[in-house]
Amino acid sequence: MRINSLAKEEALRQLVSAEEGLSEAEAAKRLAENGFNEIREVHRTHLSLRFLSQFTHFLAILLWIGAGLAFLSDYLHPGEGMAMLGFAIVGVILINAVFTFIQEYRAEKALEALKKLLPFQVRIMREGKEKQIHSREIVPGDIVFLSEGDRIPADIRLLESSLLKVNNASLTGESEARLRDHDPFQGELIESPNIVFAGTTVTSGSGKGLVFATGMSTEFGRIAHLTSAVESGLSPLQKEIVKATRVVATIAALVGIFFFALGFAIGRDFWDNFIFAIGITVALIPEGMLPTVTLALAMASQRMAKRMALIKNLSSVETLGCVTVICTDKTGTLTQNRMAASKIWTDNRTIETKDYQPQNADMLMYAALLCNNARIVDNAYKGDPTETALLRLARETIGNVAAKRISEIPFDSDRKRMSTVNRIGDRQYVFSKGAMENILPACSRFLLDGAVQEMDDAFREKAIAAYHQLMDMGLRVLAFAYKEGSGQKAEGEGPIPHPPVPNPRSLESDLVFLGLIGLEDPPRPEVPDALTKCHGAGIRVIMITGDGSRTAVAIAREIGLVRGEPVVVEGADFGKMDDRELREKLSAKEIIFARMTPKHKMRVVTILKEEGERVAVTGDGVNDAPALKKADIGISMGISGTDVAKEASDMVLLDDNFATIVNAVEEGRTVYENIRKFITYIFASNIPEAVPYIAYILLKIPLPLTIMQILAVDLGTDMLPALALGTEKPTPGIMKQPPRPRTEHMIDLALIRRAYIFLGPIEAIACMFGFFFVLSAGGWTWGTVISPDNTLYMQATTVCLTAIIITQIGNVFACRTSRESVFSIGFFTNRLIFFGIAFELALQFFIVYHPWGNKIFTTHPIAMSIWLVLIPFAFLLFFAEEARKAVVRRSQSARSTL
Repeated sequence: MRINSLAKEEALRQLVSAEEGLSEAEAAKRLAENGFNEIREVHRTHLSLRFLSQFTHFLAILLWIGAGLAFLSDYLHPGEGMAMLGFAIVGVILINAVFTFIQEYRAEKALEALKKLLPFQVRIMREGKEKQIHSREIVPGDIVFLSEGDRIPADIRLLESSLLKVNNASLTGESEARLRDHDPFQGELIESPNIVFAGTTVTSGSGKGLVFATGMSTEFGRIAHLTSAVESGLSPLQKEIVKATRVVATIAALVGIFFFALGFAIGRDFWDNFIFAIGITVALIPEGMLPTVTLALAMASQRMAKRMALIKNLSSVETLGCVTVICTDKTGTLTQNRMAASKIWTDNRTIETKDYQPQNADMLMYAALLCNNARIVDNAYKGDPTETALLRLARETIGNVAAKRISEIPFDSDRKRMSTVNRIGDRQYVFSKGAMENILPACSRFLLDGAVQEMDDAFREKAIAAYHQLMDMGLRVLAFAYKEGSGQKAEGEGPIPHPPVPNPRSLESDLVFLGLIGLEDPPRPEVPDALTKCHGAGIRVIMITGDGSRTAVAIAREIGLVRGEPVVVEGADFGKMDDRELREKLSAKEIIFARMTPKHKMRVVTILKEEGERVAVTGDGVNDAPALKKADIGISMGISGTDVAKEASDMVLLDDNFATIVNAVEEGRTVYENIRKFITYIFASNIPEAVPYIAYILLKIPLPLTIMQILAVDLGTDMLPALALGTEKPTPGIMKQPPRPRTEHMIDLALIRRAYIFLGPIEAIACMFGFFFVLSAGGWTWGTVISPDNTLYMQATTVCLTAIIITQIGNVFACRTSRESVFSIGFFTNRLIFFGIAFELALQFFIVYHPWGNKIFTTHPIAMSIWLVLIPFAFLLFFAEEARKAVVRRSQSARSTL
């Protein structure tokens, strides 16, 4: 039998314990059998292995192969500068690995955070004596004492309780502290009032209990096991980079092999062909793409941090941009997490609390003030959010009242009401508050305009109608009643730590109905606009809350989450559904989940992902950690979130605001768009890097561009302009487009056509023109063999490199948009572009005119007039691309009108 269903004595017998506690010898034996009361790691990749993994992904392996070939070439045929190429590629791999690891190493700390949530010292009973021990030394069968403020160290079956209230929010998602008792309970363990769970908190009262589960056997432990067992998988961006690098690697390999074979066919020797094959491969592999993507994501994460979204995993920046569903909590995310009294119904009318005028001896306000366990500590309201809201209302309305509490009947889920007996002056009163359906039947009279009248059906109908009206506003509604002259006399004048509990039947009868107070957790003002953005962006928002369905629907209507009649699924019904039924429910346009548990949320996320959705999930409790990790994007709350949720998530909302999620989605879409921009920019330079090698082998001319000069472009001059493209602002209408489908790839045919067939060839024409222009001016004739250290040859290769740099300046402006004219977004709106161009030119001047640059890159100074010859090619490229965009816009406009 479950321990919650057993009587106190039977529970002790089952665990072979006693009210005097275990003996020290028995406790030591059980500690050896069960282990320490702590969360153990199920499986964890060592930090060193995670760092090494940065060197073994596909693009890194591709670069390792390139470096290895370079070193092999230098070993077999020294003097070609291939060793320097190899070291340069290894440097790229190392820098990117270190940078990425530093950004992401904190993402896997959920289990350590779980350990921190367990208390340090605990009061227990052993051998009939009370003592304090470390929480990790608790064993099943120990007797533990609980008091207000304690964090519960293990799963415990209560043996005694005195007004004990426990906040299970971090485990079950319930926002309110619940009264616990020690009577047997026949229902589910998680719902049992005689069970308190590890990691939850005692908010008031005291108790004593029997430990029945410790460490990984607790509910906390099961969540830890589930969290660590969930596989996150690759993000969409990571998948796209893998696909992109495989495509590029395949193209580079095929082209290298083809021209290697072609060289043999036309009579080239092995080493010329081998150097050529490596050169064409290096030219076609965008070595700078990975560090540029990494840096762009890091910059985006910094921008998002300024917008109150802290990104823990770099690839999550882009993943946000492709989410199709956001599963969000209500309290604190859609609402402000600030309970406040907003409406009062009394004297047959509903009024705003700010318009309420108190009467002499205002019994409604007396009830709100005195039937209340909230308190003021250091000028701050402390206690249950609902009760603090009522206390604030009453104090602001009637001020403090000199009264003494004589006794209390705490709230419980069966009675759904709370009552107190208070003495005001020389009179005693009973005050009750609770659910309307439990307070109204206990009333035989009602107060109207200061006069007590007999209860009748007409008044009941008016009260019930008002109650429904307030609930439909999304308010939590409490009813209030009182009567005079009952109760027990106070014993002495000193404080009563635990007031006596009178008989509810005699006390809570023949009451006078006072009225209703509606409390709201106001929606965040930014949320309606954020939801409108989501609707426009084709993102479905699903509320998953622990609150009741009626309140959830009302709030959803108020903020614009639902517009029609939503499908509402309660937790009790959810558990009975099979996967097919759940899939049908989730296909609804508008759906709300109410009274949900952690297991339920995890299942929703799993089904949505199986249906092809890209899911973002919010959460703040321990219970949310598995779902946060399972989702494509886990989003935790920075203010109200537990450490466990924060460590299991990919993003932390520093302001707990749903609108921040939408801002992050916009930033994510912008990042994806900007990555495509700078990939186009980087890929376009591959063609002028590759064409010289093709011309070298087919036309039997001197090699126009060396491998080190290619790396000067890929890892030097291109880097900052590409990063500047990564900082472009969102294009107009980016949040009015649907999420991109899974079938759409970052590098698609349109991007390849634009970079390789349109922009790249223009740059190739410029670089080859510059190369032959200098050779011809220097007297070179076709077929003449020229040595690599010849000044004319070095000047020609320098001009070829300079032509690529100059045309890339035109290209960086052309790539700022894919469809719109650059002039429509403002030519000077991205100042970083100009900083990038300045760096690009400064580096090129170093390469061309400084002796160190000449030595490293085998260049030679050129006349400034040569620059003037090349500059028109930059304008040609830019305006040719503007013309292409205009044609695309006209053709798309024509198709849309058909």
